[in-house]
Amino acid sequence: MRDMSPGIPALSVRGLTKRFGGLLAVADVCLDVAPGEIHAVIGPNGAGKSTLINLLSGDLRPTAGSIRINGTEVSGWSADRVARLGVGRSYQRNNIFPRFTAFENCRLAAQARLPSSMRFFRPAVSIRGPQEQAEHALQLAGLDRRADLPAQALSHGEKRLLEIAMTLATSPTLLLLDEPLAGTGAEEAAGIVALLKRLAAEHAIVLVEHDMDAVFSLADRITVMVDGIVVESGDPETVRNSAAVQEAYLGTGEADHEMGAFADAR
Repeated sequence: MRDMSPGIPALSVRGLTKRFGGLLAVADVCLDVAPGEIHAVIGPNGAGKSTLINLLSGDLRPTAGSIRINGTEVSGWSADRVARLGVGRSYQRNNIFPRFTAFENCRLAAQARLPSSMRFFRPAVSIRGPQEQAEHALQLAGLDRRADLPAQALSHGEKRLLEIAMTLATSPTLLLLDEPLAGTGAEEAAGIVALLKRLAAEHAIVLVEHDMDAVFSLADRITVMVDGIVVESGDPETVRNSAAVQEAYLGTGEADHEMGAFADAR
């Protein structure tokens, strides 16, 4: 685990913008995430949430704006360079090796962050660091008893946990999680929520999620995006009571359940 510098945001974003030709996908986004904070990003489909995560992780290059991670400017950095700075991310769809065991998936993730990861002629099992990181990550995710199973044999919820474990195996300080609860049942979702609460003690977390019950249970702060623009950002109570948020969600069939969750959370 890398040390997070006191007083310096784990993530600081200013004026972040991304254009795809004539489409403005992310427009002048600003946000800060403190160490130990869960910052949720919500909004209707097409709001720019996943594009934002891709910009933060280095999977996309911004058109304009600044991204600082633990005080270091990373705008325009490649994804592997951002990851080595201490950023782990998960994806909307499972991004795992199905025929490898859960342990092998985590060990590969840890090994990929080593400066010597391209030295092919040294047996992977002889590199103790990645093995220890993989074991620890699986234990944190509650998958240590499933370590020797092929990933394809895990349940959907366990695969979501495995992807989080793979990010943890890289020893990140900042986690970027894109819909980690997608497709999970109530019991599986509760397990992932409990894990994220535990992880917040030692990680800053940016969470994109459609499950409003989970968002309001987890988030210290919430940013609401619509059409690439931030319409509200603040603590959960501020977001619940925001006229701009209610206007953004009302009238879209997709968001009816989410608005219901806003009301239930009052």
